[in-house]
Amino acid sequence: MNLILMGLPGAGKGTQAKEINKKYNIPHISTGDMFRLAIKEGTELGNKAKAYMDEGNLVPDEVTIGIVRERLSKDDCSNGFLLDGFPRTIAQAEALQELLADMNESIDYVIHVDVPEEKLVERLTGRRICPTCGATYHVKYNPPKIEGKCDNDGSELIQRDDDKPETVKNRLAVNIEQTKPLLNFYEDKGYLVSVNGDQDINQVFEDIRTKIEK
Repeated sequence: MNLILMGLPGAGKGTQAKEINKKYNIPHISTGDMFRLAIKEGTELGNKAKAYMDEGNLVPDEVTIGIVRERLSKDDCSNGFLLDGFPRTIAQAEALQELLADMNESIDYVIHVDVPEEKLVERLTGRRICPTCGATYHVKYNPPKIEGKCDNDGSELIQRDDDKPETVKNRLAVNIEQTKPLLNFYEDKGYLVSVNGDQDINQVFEDIRTKIEK
């Protein structure tokens, strides 16, 4: 099964990716993992990507697509894959279609974990971090035993700058603008399945399973 996983920051994609990986035994491939592997293996495209990244520049589409091709041709993708964080643009989505056609493959489903924006703001702004040990908490969903203190070492918990309400809202706005054309693209092609991400984690996965196994 060849899947793409989509969802805004805070939608719980990472959790669902683990469940999909476990259930269907297909690799969860994030953009970052792909780049890291190509760089580690010292492939020609990996070295090209590294040169762009070292200069703080975006890696061009043709290099990214080449790295995707390298990754999808590995043995662990013989039963399928779960792409996460790619494609990000219509141009990348079209290039992926062509790449898969060359490999006699196609996308089966694009899973969109849909959560209302106000819920995402609540999830993301409630996160707290221990500056000493790096433990992560949430004021509502995973609070520490003593308010504002790390369970492990008693340090004062902090809110990262990118978890502050204004930053979170801006981040979501940018993501929504980027994601909308892609969702429309895949909906037009009949690949898109949306699941309600604003429910129990197990129920979200059950909904995904039901929709992709029908």
